[in-house]
Amino acid sequence: MRVLVTGATGFLGPHAVSALKSAGHDVIALARTGAKSSAQKLLTVDLLAPGAAAYVAGKVKADALLHLAWTTSHGAYWNDPANLNWTAASLELVAAMVKHGTHRICVAGTCFEYDWPEDDNCDEFETNVANHTLYDTTKDACRRVLSHFAMEKRLSFAWARLFHLYGPAEHPDRLVSSICRSLVHGKTALSSSGAVLRDFMDVRDAGAALAAIVVSNVTGPVNVASGEITRVRDIAAALGEIAGRSELIQIGALPDRPNDPPRITANTRRLSSEVGYSKSRPLESGLVDAFAFWSERETDQ
Repeated sequence: MRVLVTGATGFLGPHAVSALKSAGHDVIALARTGAKSSAQKLLTVDLLAPGAAAYVAGKVKADALLHLAWTTSHGAYWNDPANLNWTAASLELVAAMVKHGTHRICVAGTCFEYDWPEDDNCDEFETNVANHTLYDTTKDACRRVLSHFAMEKRLSFAWARLFHLYGPAEHPDRLVSSICRSLVHGKTALSSSGAVLRDFMDVRDAGAALAAIVVSNVTGPVNVASGEITRVRDIAAALGEIAGRSELIQIGALPDRPNDPPRITANTRRLSSEVGYSKSRPLESGLVDAFAFWSERETDQ
């Protein structure tokens, strides 16, 4: 299958590209900058530029589209006005791709679309959606429009809701990476009470899961998550043990974020039983790799 992957050189994209290539597919990577990619072909195109969607669709003529590109500036993307631009660009891209013969579409959504239950996992068909920020509101709006478009055009369309990802090369200020960096430098790693429950998935596994989804026949929303429930403070404690510096982890030193949802966890039945994907790395193994990445990177600087 010939697959176009947008956002192919970001945090998540390279792992989806690698998994698709390993499975024998012809992969065209699309990115805004000329960063390296393991794909058979790399296009450097800004999808927000006028005419970009039509140009890309006509050039690649792909069987399938895995659309990951969106605004991702750490801490700013929640209410970034660019969310509106990416909604329009995403709809334009899908329409252009379909015009040039693409028949399978998979777009990345987010677990923040859900109205999170406090005592259960988020289920693709049982859990309601809710508007929290511009980011998740525009993501869900994109899903709704594309779902209707797919029905009219008789397309195969999947919406991959990503939960909490971590791993090598993530933004240095995110939870796992920030703790790793503090530990590498022998600095105290401050944490809130960390009592909230989350589902953490290694970004390499998430990329492989997305690759499996886009080449499958599964339609509709699919949670991309580990299916494991973890308290945030347990992540911090585990990293302290991995580094051999547990005394540097200070749980409760920071205030809890106001209105932080007590639980954001996933039902992964569709991913495992319908797509046929099960994550390959235990949490501790992924955290070991994340710490090793930052240990090497910070030491070299």
